[in-house]
Amino acid sequence: MILEDYLKQYPRVAVAFSGGADSSYLLFATREAGCLVSAYFIKSQFQPMFELDDAIKLADSIGVSLTVASLDALCDPEVVKNPPDRCYYCKKAILSKLKKISLEDGFSVLCDGSNADDDETDRPGMRALRELGVISPLRDCGLTKADIRRLSEQAGLFTFNKPSYACLATRFPTGTTITPELLVKVESAESKLFEMGFSDFRVRLLPPCGAMLQMPACGWDLVAARRSEILEAMSPLFDRVVLDLELR
Repeated sequence: MILEDYLKQYPRVAVAFSGGADSSYLLFATREAGCLVSAYFIKSQFQPMFELDDAIKLADSIGVSLTVASLDALCDPEVVKNPPDRCYYCKKAILSKLKKISLEDGFSVLCDGSNADDDETDRPGMRALRELGVISPLRDCGLTKADIRRLSEQAGLFTFNKPSYACLATRFPTGTTITPELLVKVESAESKLFEMGFSDFRVRLLPPCGAMLQMPACGWDLVAARRSEILEAMSPLFDRVVLDLELR
């Protein structure tokens, strides 16, 4: 089905908004389809500040109201234990809160930005979507990440080439306890690298006290050129820093 026709089935819709490329285009498309739409962003320990800044900027640029709500992601012991399906517990908590506050605002339909490339077998959080009745218009209409980036560029959205960004909890190896202190270290390290000009990378924990910097091939020259600065920025946070040549 064409996305515009799909969205016209829902004259009032709330969007679970992350500030990334997918949910940004979905938010734009709902407005273009003539829906009464409102965006909802959850700020937890797992979302760095730049994601919220981008969400505010995008919503403002297309004239859609944005509600920001807070969530203590570490209040669920299953999330803290970080099992293989941690994303399910986290996503369920986020979407449950979004459904509650959006329903209070008069929106009975909540949608998210999952796309046709998202593999349910690799994303435990998608089970929470089904259980809570959250719809995924981009996925249902067969739109891939490449489609979304192309359409976003045509629409003039600054998020069209924004690198994909997984939440900070993904920096912890499965089974490694997630703590506020380690989350702060990871976010701080990534913020310092952003300030150096890096844009597509991950800082992953190497227990007990190390970190692994993952960078695509296009960033290796910059890593080599700024090696000393990287070590100076990250050494107060981690005892050991290694470079992984494969970004996953």
